[in-house]
Amino acid sequence: MKHRLLSGLLALVLVLSLAPGALAAPPAEGEAAQVLAALDIMVGDETGNLALERTITRAEFTKMTVAASTSRDTVGDTVSVKPYPDVPQTHWAAPYIKAAVDLNLVQGDLYGNFNPDQKITLAEGVTMVLRLLGYTDSDFTGLWPAGQMAQYRALDLDQGVSCGQSENMTRRDALYLFYNLMVTKNKSGVYHLNVLEPTLNLVNAAGELDRVALINSAMEGPVVASADWQSDLPFRAATATVYRNGKAVGLSSVQVQDVLYWSKSMRTVWAYSDKVTGTLEAVSPSASAPTSVTVAGKAYAIETTSAAYELSDLGGYTVGDQVTLLLGRNGGVAALGQAPGESTLIYGVITKVENLPYDDGNNGTYTARTVTVAATDGSAYRYQCGEKSLEEGDLVQVITDDSEVQVKRLSTARLTGKVSADAAKLGGYELADDVQIIDTYEARTPMRIYPDRLAGVELSGDMVRYYALNGDGEISHLILNDVTGDLHQYGIITDVDEINMSLPTGGFQISSSYTYDVGGQELVFGSASAIYSLKTGPCQIKMDSDTNVERLYNLTERKLDSISTSGNFAVGADRQQYALSEQVAVYVYEKGEYLLSSLSRVTEGDYALTGWYDKSESAGGRIRVIVAQ
Repeated sequence: MKHRLLSGLLALVLVLSLAPGALAAPPAEGEAAQVLAALDIMVGDETGNLALERTITRAEFTKMTVAASTSRDTVGDTVSVKPYPDVPQTHWAAPYIKAAVDLNLVQGDLYGNFNPDQKITLAEGVTMVLRLLGYTDSDFTGLWPAGQMAQYRALDLDQGVSCGQSENMTRRDALYLFYNLMVTKNKSGVYHLNVLEPTLNLVNAAGELDRVALINSAMEGPVVASADWQSDLPFRAATATVYRNGKAVGLSSVQVQDVLYWSKSMRTVWAYSDKVTGTLEAVSPSASAPTSVTVAGKAYAIETTSAAYELSDLGGYTVGDQVTLLLGRNGGVAALGQAPGESTLIYGVITKVENLPYDDGNNGTYTARTVTVAATDGSAYRYQCGEKSLEEGDLVQVITDDSEVQVKRLSTARLTGKVSADAAKLGGYELADDVQIIDTYEARTPMRIYPDRLAGVELSGDMVRYYALNGDGEISHLILNDVTGDLHQYGIITDVDEINMSLPTGGFQISSSYTYDVGGQELVFGSASAIYSLKTGPCQIKMDSDTNVERLYNLTERKLDSISTSGNFAVGADRQQYALSEQVAVYVYEKGEYLLSSLSRVTEGDYALTGWYDKSESAGGRIRVIVAQ
């Protein structure tokens, strides 16, 4: 049987909505609206309201049609002549109607009038859209609009459009018609959106629209938020949709020194708060024309000309200075910020202690004790540190001011409680919007995780190593101790050799050897003095460093009935839902052998599925391995 779930249909719809030749359902309304807003075709009123239920006039539709044409950037604010007797130069739509006339997109009625305020029918709108695609009236036989409507349906331009050919269109109908237009090939075989944006290739050969690239092209910035940043926007901030670090927030959540991007047509602001403070160690390839900078041991690309100027030999910084980099959405340097005070801290775990050479600024070098800190923001930073008692594995806070960097050891701060289902609270504490969380295990490089990963998890005992609160009493930083299990590897034990026998001379011989597969690679783990009572089958491989295997553990079995199309969860034979690891390992068991496979292959095949998990979801566990047979 096909292991598919109806609950996975939404993800399927979103994928299929990108390919007009295989459309099974219209795109989500929000998706279509976002695309047209990014293209400045349909943006709504001054509050962003699209009024989708309202019927649309011929003038409004004509403006959208011109905005979807190659002349969209050439329309002026006024015209010198009346485009039609009933469209004076003072009419708000006169420039667009004149442009549509010049492009042969519109025609008047039998009396030579345009009727700008009359409601437009679907047949009239379809005719204009087909002309955008290069079709002319001579391409269709018979009485209008029979041929045009047949072509409209053949091109899948009708997806999401609910009105009939003689009925007045609503703005929702227009929304879907113009969205479909973007992913439809014109008469010459080129997708219309690629005609509008020929350098971006926003629709690929399969008809898939790249919304990320489209929104990037509509985005302006970056700028650094000042105290009155809202007044710097080219639209009313009160009407804006605001995201901070990828999460929808209110205007008040944007902070001074956030890096901002915006789109006027989309009435959207994106804010990013990532900052890096440390010693300026190098600029590359030269101080006269820097394109990257190294701070606290990590190199960052420079994204803006203003940041390049400040970091060049013309700016105010030199190697050895303490600097604060304000990072943009791509992780590059957007600007230089003010060095933080003691209230702004970096928290993390020391992963390396070593002596390294540094430039002394006088064509010489010196050597300094240096610690590498894996911080809660997911980055690794390097600091000179004279404190000789600090060791690998220590929890630290890094305090930076204008004159020095202080690396201080932290005492363990335990915390217990359950993370709420919406991942907004841990026990009695709220999680800050920009909370930073890492999971750690022994000497492994820590992994940054996000609140959603902890939803519903009960944190007890020593699962929390440290937490810090912001000025509002919210958890701002959280360091965990092997809560998620995501730091470990997962695979299959394929062979077990355990020896526990008495020797003729007295005593015992105890040893073990286990052959296991991880990602298709066969490896061996064992001991000359211990056995671990393991069985062949799915396993967890715990490593106490990034290179050394500590030991292996068998996983627990769970019979599965189906897997969601999204690959996020499975339904067990007990009808319960179980979360899958993002890196779930999939094997097909055939003729006594485990063959590495993939989720897509086993969900499409006729297999019996078994999932194997490390611990309960309430403790942070996931299904780690799926075996199909």
